[in-house]
Parts: sequence; C-alpha cells; structure tokens
Amino acid sequence: MRENIQAVRGMNDLLPGDASAWQALERAARETFAEYGYREIRLPLLERTELFKRSIGEFTDIVEKEMYTFVDRGGDSLTLRPEATAGIVRACLTNGLLHNQRQKVWCMGPMFRYERPQKGRYRQFHQIDVEALGFEGPDVDAELILMSARLWRRLGLAGLTLNVNSLGTPESRAVYRARLVEYFQRHEQALDEDSRRRLSGNPLRIHDSKKPAMREVVAGAPLITDHLDPASAAHFETLRAQLDAAGLAYVVNPRLVRGLDYYSRTVFEWITSDLGSQDAVCSGGRYDGLVEQLGGDPVPAIGWALGEERVVELLRLQGQAVEEPVADVYLALAGAAAEHVGLQLAETLRDAQPGLRVETNCGGGSFKSQLKRADRSGARYAVILGDDEVARRVATVKPLREESEQRQVPLDELPAALAAARAAARTGSD
Repeated sequence: MRENIQAVRGMNDLLPGDASAWQALERAARETFAEYGYREIRLPLLERTELFKRSIGEFTDIVEKEMYTFVDRGGDSLTLRPEATAGIVRACLTNGLLHNQRQKVWCMGPMFRYERPQKGRYRQFHQIDVEALGFEGPDVDAELILMSARLWRRLGLAGLTLNVNSLGTPESRAVYRARLVEYFQRHEQALDEDSRRRLSGNPLRIHDSKKPAMREVVAGAPLITDHLDPASAAHFETLRAQLDAAGLAYVVNPRLVRGLDYYSRTVFEWITSDLGSQDAVCSGGRYDGLVEQLGGDPVPAIGWALGEERVVELLRLQGQAVEEPVADVYLALAGAAAEHVGLQLAETLRDAQPGLRVETNCGGGSFKSQLKRADRSGARYAVILGDDEVARRVATVKPLREESEQRQVPLDELPAALAAARAAARTGSD
C-alpha cells in the first residue's frame, strides 16, 4: 500500500466546514471597499524576482531568506509573490493605469514566504490588500484607516488597537538612520545576531526585535518622530487631526517602522492581544517613492494589507460564529422514475426561487437512509419522491425542523408551497 502524500509544510488545506468564515470575511471586505469606491484588481502569483528586490529591498529578511525563487526554462528568475503591493504597482505601470490617472484598487489571494510555520504564520498565507495611488495628502491616509475600522465593525470584532507613526521622507530618514547606526554601534555588544546583521542593511528593523534581552537597548534608541522634516511632521499632524475628528482612537508608536524599505511618512498597524506573539492583524503605510523606483514617474501612494488567517482566527476566538450555509430542501428519491424526474424537479425549484438551496440525493439508498442524510444536511424540509408519487404527480413534503405533519403536494404546486412555507418560517422566527 502506497504512503499518502502529505501537504507541503506550512501550506494548509481549507476544508468545507471552515470555509464559511473566510467567505464572510471576504464578502464583508468586498462590500466595504465598494462603499468607498475601490475596485478589484487580480494579479499573477508569479513575478520577476527583480520586482521584489527593487521594491522590498535586498537587505530585508523577505528577499534574503523567505522568497520562493526559481529559474524557469527560459532562464528567467521568477518568484512566488511574498506580498501584493509591488505587483499592484507593476500592473498599474504595465497597463498604463497611472498616466494622468489615480487608482483606488484592492485584491485578495495567497502569498508565499519560506518561514518557520507557527500559529498565525504560514508559508502560504492569504491577504486582502487595498491601495490608493496618485493621492498625496493625509486625507486618503485617514480614509484607508477609517475603512479598515469600518471593516472591523462590520465583522463584529473588538479589542483591536491602532498604532500610527511617521517615517518621514527618505532624506529625513537618512539623517535619522545615521543617528540610529551611531547609537547601536555604541551598544553593539548588547545586540543579538539578527540586529547586528540589520545594523549594516536596515537598522530601523532593529526596533522590531521582540527579544527580552534587546528591550533596554531598543528603548534607549533615538526616536524617528524627533527627526521628521517639517512637511512630514505637518502631514502626520493633519492625519492625527482627521482621525480625532472621526472619533477613532489610536496610539502614536514612534518605534513602529514596518519591515519594507519602500515605506515613507505614514505607517500604521492594527494589533490585538488575542493572538499571542502574532499580534498584527492589519498593517500598512505610505510608499511615495515606489512607483518611481519601479520605473514610473513619481506617484504618491498608500495601502494596507490584512492577514486572512489571523482575522478568521480572531473571529473564532471572539465568538463571532459564522453559520455554514445549509440546504433549504433535501430531495429524497427512490426508484428509476423518481430519479429521472428528480433532477429536473430540483432545477424547477431553483428556477422558481433564486437562491433556494436544494440538495438532491445522489447515489441511491433506501428512504430511511436518505431521510437520515436529509436530517444531517440541516435542511428545513425533505421532499420525498418515489415511483408511485411520480405516477400520481405528487410529492411528500416532510418538515424536519418543526413539529408539523407531512403532506402531499401536487408537483405543479410544489414551488409555491415551499415558498409559502419558507415565508411563514421566516415570519415565525422574526
């Protein structure tokens, strides 16, 4: 007997019983984005490796250690996308969407990073990503943040904390970077191995260290908010005023730097205490230099991404149960004539009531076994059809979730009878 083939480590199956929560999240996101005028864009899973080296930065952990990269038969180096922003910018440039235009777009789907799998962090993970390109002022920063807050309310999530910060311009950040390197070099003996490596490549990432031994040295480091250029400081002040006016609570976190080189000015993150060490649920920021970095004219831009696995887990932990859709009607069929008529009858019922969920028994079985399947399906009614009923042009309607008698209904009247029964049941539940 051959050994079963297992899933690739860190790449998980989404089973039918778990899909409802994902669908509810994605449906809520689509509805929310539509309310703000954001349109969907769909991207390839594969991009040229150079795209991520130029956008994310060669000295980031993502590019150095985490990307799934290979050379194809044509000799091109390709990478499974580790994030969506660079691909969206590339698509806008490739298709001329930024020429005298502004874009508000969103996408969702799988991303890939070769990381150590743990709860809330997988090698294939799923993100919902929102981007606004061509907007310079802090008003769109506020809009994107407020849109994420509306999504949490729509999902019924609580206990999320918004952290905000500003990274300034590349020029002001270069001055801050020099101060930061100077400080950490004076404390190099206290740095762990990762921080020493980041010191020469991306010293701002040292702020991200969560190791207890690093807390004291990181706490004493200079703050980027003390080194903002005047325009960035004014941008950040206006953003905060707009969030205040909207009544949205937030925390200014001067050590929030984000892990990608392309960020500038506004950065933000929604965190929760319910998910342990993987506390970030949604992160984003402004990347005003990325379009030019990828070969286009200078275009300001900002976006955010949420991790679907983490949001779904948060829904579960907070008791936001998402009911799996069940059949309205289970069609039990016994006999050659009944099976022949049954599929046609099911289509007639669906035509008569769009959205009616009709599950037809397939594979035969006795009426007793079929009624057990009907009960397990969660359907409110079983419609029973045998060869005798077919000959008489009737069906038996058996309520499965209420104490009432089954009755026979002429086939021609069955759609109307089921519609009336469903309407009565909804009225009763109200």
